[in-house]
Amino acid sequence: MPYLALTLAMFLWSSAFIVLKYVFQFYHPLAVLFARMAVATLCLLPLAMGGRISWHYRKGDWRWLLAMGLAEPCLYFLFEANALTLTSASQAGVITATLPMLMAIGASLFLHERQPRQVWLGIALSFAGVIWLSMDSRAGPGAPNPSLGNALEFCAMVCACGYVLIAKRMSARYSPLAITGIQTLTGCVWFGLAMLTPWGVWPDTLYLIPSLWVLYLGAVITLGAYGLYTWAVSRIPVAKAGAFNNLIPVFTVLLAWLLLNERFEAWQAAAGALVFAGVWLSQRRQG
Repeated sequence: MPYLALTLAMFLWSSAFIVLKYVFQFYHPLAVLFARMAVATLCLLPLAMGGRISWHYRKGDWRWLLAMGLAEPCLYFLFEANALTLTSASQAGVITATLPMLMAIGASLFLHERQPRQVWLGIALSFAGVIWLSMDSRAGPGAPNPSLGNALEFCAMVCACGYVLIAKRMSARYSPLAITGIQTLTGCVWFGLAMLTPWGVWPDTLYLIPSLWVLYLGAVITLGAYGLYTWAVSRIPVAKAGAFNNLIPVFTVLLAWLLLNERFEAWQAAAGALVFAGVWLSQRRQG
């Protein structure tokens, strides 16, 4: 079940690149991020009032929880939103392939998880497939500055790594819904305050379809994907869960081809197969 949850979470996160690229044409990024966090927080409110969210607070936990919320969604979404205004959805998805390496290194250093050679080999194989997948990074109408956009997306991955490591540490005392709720509430306050600054732009007009996609981002992506991922990470090693992040570029390239008419060629399919092979190798039981 953790592996199924991880695969579904990766697909949902991949769709977020496509949706964000679309809704940013209608609404300012800060407005979208605030609405996304507000929707997720409102969806969690009935569960919190009904006692369905459990946690066991210990003295000093607030420091870790605050750091987790600042890492993701606050700084993560800030970097990613700006990245998607500068690079294509498929290229941004490709940059997520750096996350498994960052997570494996972080888990070894901070969580003292020992990674078998097979896990490192699988991550390296899937990373090679992603590098192959990212060979086309030319500027275009949807990617005015892909180099800067990709750099900002990498900064988002560093923040995501910090979030996963802290979430793994706190998962023994906080349920997945509690961790997700702390994220959404922190993000709601962060982006709500940002909307009160000169950089915040409130929409003049509400468009039906883009607004429905914003609801999807908050209710399905923020709650669904993060909930599934946090639950899975609480049950398997961080590095093995991180290998699944290399599925995001594959799903993103496919969805960008289907929905945004971005290019998809035979060599990209072969690179995607290499990514899947690496993920399979990293998860395969050792004999």
